[in-house]
Amino acid sequence: MIRCIRQRNLHRSLLTALLFAGAVFLFASSPARSQETVHLALPSKAFQYGIFPIARDRGYMREEGIDLRIVLMQTTPSIQGLMAGHVQFTGSGSSALVAIAKSGAPLKTALAINDRVHQWVLAKPAIGTLKELKGKKIATTGLASAATFMVRQILAKQGIDAAKDVVFVTAPAGNRLTILTSGVVDASIVGSEDRYPGLDQGMKELVNLGNEVKNSWGTVATSDRFIKEQPKLMTAFMRATLKAIRFVRKDREATVTAVVKFTGMQRNLAGRMYDDLIGTFTPNGVVDEDIQKSDMAIVAQVADVNEAIAPSRAYDFRFVLEAEQQLNKSGWRP
Repeated sequence: MIRCIRQRNLHRSLLTALLFAGAVFLFASSPARSQETVHLALPSKAFQYGIFPIARDRGYMREEGIDLRIVLMQTTPSIQGLMAGHVQFTGSGSSALVAIAKSGAPLKTALAINDRVHQWVLAKPAIGTLKELKGKKIATTGLASAATFMVRQILAKQGIDAAKDVVFVTAPAGNRLTILTSGVVDASIVGSEDRYPGLDQGMKELVNLGNEVKNSWGTVATSDRFIKEQPKLMTAFMRATLKAIRFVRKDREATVTAVVKFTGMQRNLAGRMYDDLIGTFTPNGVVDEDIQKSDMAIVAQVADVNEAIAPSRAYDFRFVLEAEQQLNKSGWRP
């Protein structure tokens, strides 16, 4: 009797063990949602690009089946990598526009993070107005850069002929503030990373380019081939990015924390940037046709072509607009 009971208990134990093992096997062998690797090349760790590590680290990209790999890459290699298929997106959207205008490159700008330019002209403390730049030296990233042509337009409104009344001096991004504070030049076209340290060192802000010209900033480009071959992945990337933009516009403290982690800048500086720049973030990753035309007018000067190409040749906002509709329909909120 006792022996029979022991055998029955043993059989029950074996059956339980087998069922448990089978469940573990099924759980372990069930495939996880596959992740598509997407490479995004960024030219710098500028404030506006903080939306991408946010989209990655908060799981927005993962929810869309995307394993986002962010790589720092200079503009020219990133455009080349885009055309070769080594990267799927580049934050050098303005340079992609130049490549389109100059050589008909098979690229499209598909996302605009900001609807205003993040560039300023800082000058020595003794210089109080733009008119006082006549006969002075101005540092810039390049004589044919978009910012230089923007400043030329702004100076012309002040009666200054940039071709003969000022001297533009080419300097790398990391040196434009240094050569200004050291007195090598009289003024400098700077980005947000140099603006605040420059102001703290007593430099005078003469103009915010974003208030004077109507151009986009923080644009992201992709290739015509990727658009054709991966339309679903395009929309998925845009959905995740728009989630990040909505998050950034809503949560200051978490955004500042993420930007500090991404850029390595001091928290107080990231906070100042957020407060000054958050109003420039587009709500849906799109700029209107007037801004697109203004972009292409500047691009025509940079590319040294006779006529600006039509925005329809250079921009493709279909996917980000589709993503916006889907998020709105689902009622998604950060």
